[in-house]
Amino acid sequence: MAETTKLAPHIVVTPGVRGGRPYIEGKGVAVAHVAIVHEELGVPVPEIMEDYDLTPAEVHAALAYYHDHREEIDARQREDEAFIEEMKAREPSLLAEKLRSLRA
Repeated sequence: MAETTKLAPHIVVTPGVRGGRPYIEGKGVAVAHVAIVHEELGVPVPEIMEDYDLTPAEVHAALAYYHDHREEIDARQREDEAFIEEMKAREPSLLAEKLRSLRA
């Protein structure tokens, strides 16, 4: 089993888990996910706590880690999104194809 490395209070990384991205220890929620939900979608901390069964310290640790490593985390998110778009272009959705054929 891969070794988990503690990056900050409540924040760990394990090769092969969450794509090697930092996550909340014991919960598996990715730091980037907490940041996106809070920063981009405007979900307040108490709602994030409730939705993901996190403590205030865990949510704030994820947000602090994100802000300390924002460039790196954002760059990786952009790479992931570009990869998804590339895969969508290469492998069209079978469901979308079927729906288009039903409309025709």
